[in-house]
Amino acid sequence: MLNIEHIRKEGYSILQLSGEVDASNSVDLDAAIQEMLSEGINRILVDGSKLEYISSAGLGVFMSYLEEFKEKDIQLVIFGLLEKVQQVFVILGLDKLIIIKPNREEALQAIV
Repeated sequence: MLNIEHIRKEGYSILQLSGEVDASNSVDLDAAIQEMLSEGINRILVDGSKLEYISSAGLGVFMSYLEEFKEKDIQLVIFGLLEKVQQVFVILGLDKLIIIKPNREEALQAIV
């Protein structure tokens, strides 16, 4: 099960993910990102501190936006990943394409 919470802050938004992202609910993650883009949000922090698992479908959602984010100068920073979840990003080389920080403070510094 996946729970997604969108927290609006001054100048940025946080997408808080809890549970597991898999093929059955990756469309929910995609919809949440689409909603943020439609609102004109250009600085997105993804709080992965409560994310227990992410499948290739979930990773694919992030990957599908990389080019659009670059073109539109949208900043995406993921933070707080559990080690086993972060390893999935590292194994696939996504840590070279997506900024990943250990905590919210460092993630905020990365988008300033």
